[in-house]
Amino acid sequence: MHVQRTALLCLIAALTFASADGAFAQKMFSRGPSPDIGRPTGPTGGGGGGSRGPGWGAVVPGIIMAVPQGYPPNGSVIDDGRRPSQHANRRGASGAPPADERRLVPDEVVIVLPNSVSTQQVDALQRRFRLTRIESQTFQLTNTTLHRWRISDRRSVATVVRALESDRLVASAQPNYLFTLQEGEVRSEGDPAQYELAKLHLPQAHALATGDSVLVAVIDSGIDGNHPELAGSIAESFDALTSPTGPHKHGTAIAGLIAAHAKLMGAAPGAKILAVRAFDPKDAGAEGTTFNILKGIDWSAAHGARIINMSFAGPPDPAIHRSLEAARKKGIVLVAAAGNAGAKSPPLYPAADPNVIAVTATDAEDRLLEQSNRGPYITVAAPGAQILVASPDRGYDVSSGTSYSAAAVSGIVALMIQRKPDLTPDQARSILRATAKDLGPKGPDVMFGAGLADAYGALTAELAPRTSSGPRPIERVNTGTR
Repeated sequence: MHVQRTALLCLIAALTFASADGAFAQKMFSRGPSPDIGRPTGPTGGGGGGSRGPGWGAVVPGIIMAVPQGYPPNGSVIDDGRRPSQHANRRGASGAPPADERRLVPDEVVIVLPNSVSTQQVDALQRRFRLTRIESQTFQLTNTTLHRWRISDRRSVATVVRALESDRLVASAQPNYLFTLQEGEVRSEGDPAQYELAKLHLPQAHALATGDSVLVAVIDSGIDGNHPELAGSIAESFDALTSPTGPHKHGTAIAGLIAAHAKLMGAAPGAKILAVRAFDPKDAGAEGTTFNILKGIDWSAAHGARIINMSFAGPPDPAIHRSLEAARKKGIVLVAAAGNAGAKSPPLYPAADPNVIAVTATDAEDRLLEQSNRGPYITVAAPGAQILVASPDRGYDVSSGTSYSAAAVSGIVALMIQRKPDLTPDQARSILRATAKDLGPKGPDVMFGAGLADAYGALTAELAPRTSSGPRPIERVNTGTR
């Protein structure tokens, strides 16, 4: 009788543990990035009125998103180059957008079909789901064919995505998401001195390297290749759009911050730019879609890009994540703007993607640019406030935003690659973090990451010796304020 009672108690304990473990797994994987990451909770902190709300515990039907970047359940680990992947496989997560997601083309879906699917099967799939074909393209990086189809009736994107996911032929389906360039207010006057040069120790770094002939892809709006700052700097160009437009101020500014060499001095004046137009001017800014950004990434990789600069931000995007993961495995260093949505914003992508170096913005006093995003995924900071930039038609502007900070770091990585041509993405991240000037709270934090990038320090740093395959020490996040 005693033995039976003991066995019964053990069985109950095991079932209880399994139930709790399942609840924990649901809590971890059912929702995605908590709206509280990188910001205070409570009535004034955007934390759900003082509680976590659905951010951690609630299940949103049909939507499984991501574990917050770099965070275990206690929210303590900062970006150390080992951020977890956030996108499950085809059958493990739905590509349907959250109910409140508006950053998407409202009548389009992006579908991945296996290359083995015949034309007849594709046509039948279109008819079955009442969709109209817009375009299809095979992407070399991921060895997949993506189709962009239009929803011709009043069905929502989420409804169509979920319906497509039930079909055995469909590998994945998702919205054609919208991304925006990350610039702030543009002014035509300001201090002509480039304070960021001294902040980043670029004059000292240029005595060692100028990024000579290193290919940096700029996925952005149209670049004015005739600007004196970019004379001879554009290696090749690619237009992912069908609508013809002229050069745009944002793309021109980003390319100039990387490779300018006339009145201005770029971070890597000897680098060569792969100019990719994936963003169409809209209102005061420019918008890009999932499909066109994917075209840009794929073309850049095929044309030898060593670095891809992405000064744009938007929602988590499974297709872009897969492409970035493939690019990183190919040895391409990926750099993105952290975003200009402020302290209360959830993570923005591609900066929050685990394959990407996320860069935030500081001003001339080493203070954080107020509109910069916060989060554990921030890798380093660079000047992004009141930056003198090139603009189309031989012009110049003064502007602010994390876009410009990302461009500076892309240029620094070009210097590093000139000095060490076999530099890997992981090594680039580690060196940038190890040589950064600590800002704000002591140690890595959600505002500045490891701190202000140092070009000269990065060029003169010795690579850490390779160790065993065991994990690196975990760095702890500092969530204090300045």
